[in-house]
Amino acid sequence: MQMFSTLSPDFDKNFTRLVNARRETDSDVAGQVSSILSSVKNRGDDALIEYSQRFDGYALADDSDWIITPERCAEAYAGLETGLREALDLAAARIRAYHEAQMPQDRDYTDDAGVRLGAIWRPVDAAGLYVPGGRAAYPSSLLMNAIPAQVAGVERIVVVTPTPKGNSNPLVLAAAHVAGVGEIWRVGGAHALGALAYGTNKIRPVDVITGPGNAYVAEAKRQLYGVVGIDMVAGPSEILVISDGKTDPDWIAADLLSQAEHDPTSQSILITDDAGFAALVEDSVSVQLSQLSTGKVAKTSWDANGAIIVVNDLESEAPALANRLAAEHVELAVDNPEPMLQSIRHAGSIFLGRMTPEAVGDYVAGPNHVLPTGRRARFSSGLSVLDFMKRTSFLGLDEASFAKIGPAAATLAHAEGLPAHAKSVELRQK
Repeated sequence: MQMFSTLSPDFDKNFTRLVNARRETDSDVAGQVSSILSSVKNRGDDALIEYSQRFDGYALADDSDWIITPERCAEAYAGLETGLREALDLAAARIRAYHEAQMPQDRDYTDDAGVRLGAIWRPVDAAGLYVPGGRAAYPSSLLMNAIPAQVAGVERIVVVTPTPKGNSNPLVLAAAHVAGVGEIWRVGGAHALGALAYGTNKIRPVDVITGPGNAYVAEAKRQLYGVVGIDMVAGPSEILVISDGKTDPDWIAADLLSQAEHDPTSQSILITDDAGFAALVEDSVSVQLSQLSTGKVAKTSWDANGAIIVVNDLESEAPALANRLAAEHVELAVDNPEPMLQSIRHAGSIFLGRMTPEAVGDYVAGPNHVLPTGRRARFSSGLSVLDFMKRTSFLGLDEASFAKIGPAAATLAHAEGLPAHAKSVELRQK
């Protein structure tokens, strides 16, 4: 873990190194993924059978080996303890309500020149959702991906998920039941994304692919963009906590570790104006690490990528540092978070006040937890209904409105050296 102070003469150099640190995998997976995608495109289901056996130890022999039925998902839901079923239902209801409020409005109006203008929003026909089956097998992610697609009006929602040795996560299946997903394929990895993008005899292609995954899944999404739409190329999880010395240090330590336990390459950073508080948080992190079942992963992450930054003035200095980091999650554990909320321009999601831990946002708050990482919050947003929709503009002219704006179009067409463009306008002029 790194400890910085803005009063140090070499702070800017050290902070710049922290901002630019590359935590995504160093493995050269691009070539392997390219080969896998090419094989799926050319060999279809035969390639899926081969890769599922190789990577998951699972044989796709009979038709029943390929799919997880809605009945199996309903059984998984019914088999849950009552409190867990209620938690899934609450999460789904809140996620749905939040995303319903995101639905964009069509436009249709006539301007001063008499030209009719507007745009219509429509859902894509089919969306593919990737649900991991290894370290990151999270029912919450299925809800966060499937529900916005449903709200957007997508007719066909397809889940692909690996089942190592044939084992599926019952919580994920229960979440699929809650979300109403009816098409689930027992295929994972880069080859599953190739199947969604190109289609095979068994799996029909989709228009958009979303969902988290490992480095191979992320690289497959990167290479398939353009064949299909994608949500984002996501990297390791991140949390930035901005806290004064009034918050319980155990709370902040737990908040930092909530992301560190995701992956050894996750990043957790605290910015505070109280050096004594920083020391208490550091001590609490050490204590909690020894008690976590995920402590080995979290300690690797904290040791390699964790940081505590002590500033002189929290309100004036922290937002500028946060904007440079452009973190996935930003917690504002202060009395009045509003000024910082207005000053922080680059963040995936912001959590306001001491009683709003990031973990609540991961599950039941409502906003989507699929968020940009790796400083991509500078130019991109979290998953929303808009990722499953596209906008078609329209315009209409009559003779009067054509007479007002048509000649200018012909003039510009001639200036650009495009006579056919100009003629298509000029032939209509009286």
